[in-house]
Amino acid sequence: MSAVNEGIYGFSAETLDGAAVNLDIYRDKVLLIVNTASECGFTPQYKGLQEIYQRFAPRGFAVLGFPCNQFGKQEPGDAGQIGAFCEKNFGVTFPMFAKIEVNGANAHPLYKYLKDKEPGLLGIEAIKWNFTKFLVDRKGNVIKRYAPQTKPESVADDIEKLL
Repeated sequence: MSAVNEGIYGFSAETLDGAAVNLDIYRDKVLLIVNTASECGFTPQYKGLQEIYQRFAPRGFAVLGFPCNQFGKQEPGDAGQIGAFCEKNFGVTFPMFAKIEVNGANAHPLYKYLKDKEPGLLGIEAIKWNFTKFLVDRKGNVIKRYAPQTKPESVADDIEKLL
């Protein structure tokens, strides 16, 4: 699906339970899109992601989690295992999608778009590690990219400005 003049809304993704979702359903919401992993040093960020999701969701905000196994094979589980882990350990209720690749030839089209719109330091597009975050405004524009070590709660002020 093309995203020409549509921001992120021209893309679709599969949820952990296998349903295809057009990201157009998030139109007019502020989004934080994150590549996640269950066995990473940054995995405790799920707690912070859930907290900002609960805090801002009533005002039109969502976190979208995209599990990825490209970094140290830190997301080895299948969809059921990933969902159970997130719910049991961190009470995750924000939308989680099927495992994807974020770099390379098989990178999900959404991530190709995100990286193109907001390259990392020195213009290097590649995602460096799990829990890289992209902030998207209500019109589907990629506003900012955050490093994996950036804690979700430290993004709250930027989210607030867009709400």
